[in-house]
Amino acid sequence: MTAEAIETGPGSGRTAGPLAGHVPPEPSARGGGDRPLRIAMLTYKGNPFCGGQGVYVRHLSRELTRLGHHVEVIGAQPYPVLDEVDGTGIALTELPSLDLYRSPDPFRTPRRKEFRDWIDAVEFATMRTGGFPEPLTFSLRARRHLAARSGEFDVVHDNQTLGYGLLGGPAAIGAPLVTTIHHPITVDRQLELDAADGWKGRASVRRWYGFTRMQKRVARRLPSVLTVSGTSRQEIVDHLGVREDRIHVVHIGADTDLFSPDPAVPQVPGRIVTTSSADVPLKGLIHLVEALAKLRTENPAAHLVVVGKRAEDGPVAAAIERYGLDGAVEFVKGITDAELVDLVRGAEIACVPSLYEGFSLPAAEAMATGTPLVATTGGAIPEVAGPDGETCLAVPPGDASALAAALGRLLGDTELGRRLGAAGRERVLSKFTWARAAEGTAERYRAAMEQAPRVGATR
Repeated sequence: MTAEAIETGPGSGRTAGPLAGHVPPEPSARGGGDRPLRIAMLTYKGNPFCGGQGVYVRHLSRELTRLGHHVEVIGAQPYPVLDEVDGTGIALTELPSLDLYRSPDPFRTPRRKEFRDWIDAVEFATMRTGGFPEPLTFSLRARRHLAARSGEFDVVHDNQTLGYGLLGGPAAIGAPLVTTIHHPITVDRQLELDAADGWKGRASVRRWYGFTRMQKRVARRLPSVLTVSGTSRQEIVDHLGVREDRIHVVHIGADTDLFSPDPAVPQVPGRIVTTSSADVPLKGLIHLVEALAKLRTENPAAHLVVVGKRAEDGPVAAAIERYGLDGAVEFVKGITDAELVDLVRGAEIACVPSLYEGFSLPAAEAMATGTPLVATTGGAIPEVAGPDGETCLAVPPGDASALAAALGRLLGDTELGRRLGAAGRERVLSKFTWARAAEGTAERYRAAMEQAPRVGATR
């Protein structure tokens, strides 16, 4: 798809997909305020295999389209993976960056002919000095692109870019702005600072997360902020200084058609599955590895499958070697959705060991399959996973002994696992689906459109 992208004029963007370059006419009314909306959805990092932001764009764009709205996703590398609705693809407009973090040559030096303008120069210079430029540079490209298409959209939905280029209101970007903040990245910054080794390591973390200063300034000036949990809402107030009356909680959820029980999938004895990045302290994988080492003294069949990239060095790799767990911890990546679902279905336990989550899609998806869940109480995880002993087993974050005890309890009690799994799926079906998320998001779009003439007074 991306190789066949075509130039589309003064916005410097490229459009790909079945609806490439298509701009719909003014939607017909469905009874006043219920008319279909034309939505520009921005995502500076959209691949669903790179994290929750890509999952959010993929599923929300699909469900908004099913509601009858026209969604055009505008993104940078790694480009979003988007679904079809009734045989028609969702429009994807590409705003290419220099793609400085691509595999297999991250932190690369582009060839001179790759530089197109001053934004590219800023992107490269920031990377070379240890910073992360993509939120700023994508926002600048998006502003230019949207200004060239002013009037084509009813609302612009930013997926946590929080860059300077998106300030200025409808006069600057052509439509009212709604921004999703999944959780403040300042939380990630502090956890990585706490885990950094020495003053050089801490200096490197501070430089990398320099963009959070921009995000804090931008967030305070936004007229309408969506977030995914009550916990994230409070932390956006505390960490970013956004006024409470500008923040609205719209829960996200699992694809409950895909993530569903299937008795035909055989359960693998002792399998524990988790979704994690080995080198991200926030995800708490090291504590799960330590718990597994404790657990295997009494349950030698217990083993861990990690959906994510294996780090060749660092604390997790060292712990696996120290405890002799090379054959008991497997990392998988690049699997299909169907393979992921069957991996979770076949596990005796799904585990979310995170120190913090702004929502926790892995928890919701595991619960939707009916697989019993062990999860920490970090951040918004209890908001998703529910009460301890009713829909999950809950443990304090960072406590390997408590994790080991909960995992052992479930491995030894089939009836408890069956009860927790069934209750977990019912909880997801009643509270956390993408269809509900799309309905709530569309309501916030309309509210932002109504308030747009008055947003000039925001600080």
